[in-house]
Amino acid sequence: MNQYTRIMNRIFFLILIIGLSVQGYSQNEIGTKFKAIAPKSKEVKIKPVVPSIAGPPTVIPYIPSVFPENNFKVPKNEVFVGAKAYLRNQDLGIYKTNSNTAKVEYRDGAYVDGDRIRIYVNYKVIDYDVLLEGDFKGFVVQLEKGVNRIDFEALNEGFAAPNTAEFKVYDDKGQLISTSQWNIGQGYMATIIVDKQ
Repeated sequence: MNQYTRIMNRIFFLILIIGLSVQGYSQNEIGTKFKAIAPKSKEVKIKPVVPSIAGPPTVIPYIPSVFPENNFKVPKNEVFVGAKAYLRNQDLGIYKTNSNTAKVEYRDGAYVDGDRIRIYVNYKVIDYDVLLEGDFKGFVVQLEKGVNRIDFEALNEGFAAPNTAEFKVYDDKGQLISTSQWNIGQGYMATIIVDKQ
């Protein structure tokens, strides 16, 4: 019992202290006598908002002062006949070399059909009538300083047109300078230019 009384006394004491502390912190000044301070009245000035983005840029169109004259010529529509394409002279190219001589070899480029040619070197005939065969034949040209022109004239077209041949050009060291073919009609020429440097 003694212990129960002690606990009850402590609880009562605690309630008494809490009640006194609440009463001690209350303020008597706040009541009907309190008056709030009125704020000063000021006019609010509204500044106009100016957009920072400018309007669209002014575009000045480009107008050239003088128009150039059109001097272009429109090509005529020429009729191209494939079967007659070989009825013309054929340029087989210009080949440069330091060689003193050039070896030219030639043979029939397609079927061995009896194609015959005449060979010119610098406008001089070196062989009047050569029959093109399946194996290479040829000649050696003593090159002059500058341009050396070699022409092959088709004397016929054999059994199967046109006159066809394969040729090779070698320098004096046996190195290949050029290789190509010609396809020309009877009476036309295929021309190689060897330029000695």
